Amino acid sequence: METGLNQSALITGSKNQIQHKLLAEPKTAQEITARRAADEFEAIFISQMLKSMSVGIKTDGPFGGGQSEEIYRDLMNEELGKTMSKSGGIGMSDAIYREILKNQEVSK
Repeated sequence: METGLNQSALITGSKNQIQHKLLAEPKTAQEITARRAADEFEAIFISQMLKSMSVGIKTDGPFGGGQSEEIYRDLMNEELGKTMSKSGGIGMSDAIYREILKNQEVSK
């Protein structure tokens, strides 16, 4: 943990952003790769969760439905997942990052 954190910055941020700040920033190429993989996994997980939430929504009507709406909805879910992950996500990325680093230490 960093010892010189500004307490007011911790109070104003969300819980996930606070945890992300408390983790040491990746310095080596392996740590940077692990952080990217964890962030990408969380983004994909969120987009799949959003996709499953919209399964039962009916898109009937004069402007709804069709194959193109399904495609664009999937693209929207992917982008929402990426955006939500970059904004602090659901806290999954930090846990995955720590586990990847633990596994790398064991395999050395």
